[in-house]
Amino acid sequence: MADELRGRGVAILATDGVEQVELTQPREAVEQAGARVTLLSIHAGEIQSMNADIDKGDRFTVDRLVSDVSGDDFDALILPGGTVNPDGLRVNSDAVGFVRDFVRSGKPVGSLCHGPWTLVEADVVRGRTLTSFPSIRTDIRNAGGNVVDQEVVTDQGLVTSRDPNDLPAFCSKIVEEFAEGRHRAPTEA
Repeated sequence: MADELRGRGVAILATDGVEQVELTQPREAVEQAGARVTLLSIHAGEIQSMNADIDKGDRFTVDRLVSDVSGDDFDALILPGGTVNPDGLRVNSDAVGFVRDFVRSGKPVGSLCHGPWTLVEADVVRGRTLTSFPSIRTDIRNAGGNVVDQEVVTDQGLVTSRDPNDLPAFCSKIVEEFAEGRHRAPTEA
């Protein structure tokens, strides 16, 4: 089953402070399934990853600016965590608008750890069930989301996990959901 994502374009939206393993493992999983991956960010050049939010990790070259693309350019989206990464994304109107439009389109999205902060800012968690790192669960509830404490949660193509320990289950599930393609858009509910 190494070709289930052949011909599909997957965007990873991240900025400085992204948790390295939350960028690299999902990227490897979808690439091994045949997807073309594009790293989007809010600034050009490279982004600095982190290990456990404290130690600098590798730098990753940005492929495209989120301000220069549309959700129509991709079949699926990954929102990795790290504390600083989604905090930077959620104050950027281009990133928030891209995420809002992408989720509303019904295309599949995978987000883990602190990544759902951007989903909260995009106002797309209302009525959805998801999980996250414990410290942002109140934000999700306040935005109308239903939070559960599980390794991986799927709600109409939205895949979420709690932290790097959940990466094996998360990576497996995003490949499955991304292969299924577009789901019923939440606005159609």
